[in-house]
Amino acid sequence: MIRVSSIFSQMLQLFSRHEFERAVVEHRAERHARGFTCWGQFVAMLFCHLGRAQSLREICGGLAASEGKLRHLGLPDAPKRSTLAYANQHRPWQLYQSVFYQLLGRCRAVAGGHGFRFKNKLLSLDATLIELCASVFDWAQYRRTKGAVKLHLLLDHQGLLPCFAVVTEGRVHESRVARTLRFEPGTIVVFDRGFRLRLVRLPRCRRRLVRHPHERQRRLRRRGAPLCPGTRPRPAR
Repeated sequence: MIRVSSIFSQMLQLFSRHEFERAVVEHRAERHARGFTCWGQFVAMLFCHLGRAQSLREICGGLAASEGKLRHLGLPDAPKRSTLAYANQHRPWQLYQSVFYQLLGRCRAVAGGHGFRFKNKLLSLDATLIELCASVFDWAQYRRTKGAVKLHLLLDHQGLLPCFAVVTEGRVHESRVARTLRFEPGTIVVFDRGFRLRLVRLPRCRRRLVRHPHERQRRLRRRGAPLCPGTRPRPAR
């Protein structure tokens, strides 16, 4: 007998039901639940993101169209709009934060190293500006006639997985968000000059500042000349 598993079902298999239920008990997310479980809410909201649903009607209608396959996903039937709206408003968001870190830990376990010879943890910190229409997104204030938000991202080079991300207003400088981060001793953090000029205060641990070489130093390195007295150029491979 040929068994067919949908792509949505295969994606749900990436999340351990045992770890999910343990997080539900830890955060007491189903304390006042009456039939509609947190797993059902998670399946509905994941279907919302993957199906690009724009409203509760589209979410519940899309799940109801596949009602015969919902039991294989862990849902007895499609939720009502009022039930899903109540769950989104009252269920603790810390539950899905724990689910995210559970999946992130599993990805890190199978991800490879960063490929460099040193064994220190390597992170990259940067921010990018996302322009928005000021007349539509009036809350995203950036300039008088422009709207924008800024995405602050901390990338772990072990598997190229993001370990921190936050979206702020476009006026917020990168250093304000960077000051809230905490790093383990021995971590190598790579950032551009915009962070360095604002004197980012890292935790008191062993730190080392690595600068980009000047253009003259790069030319000397290509010619094979020593960069400074008493040093020798690294042999080419």
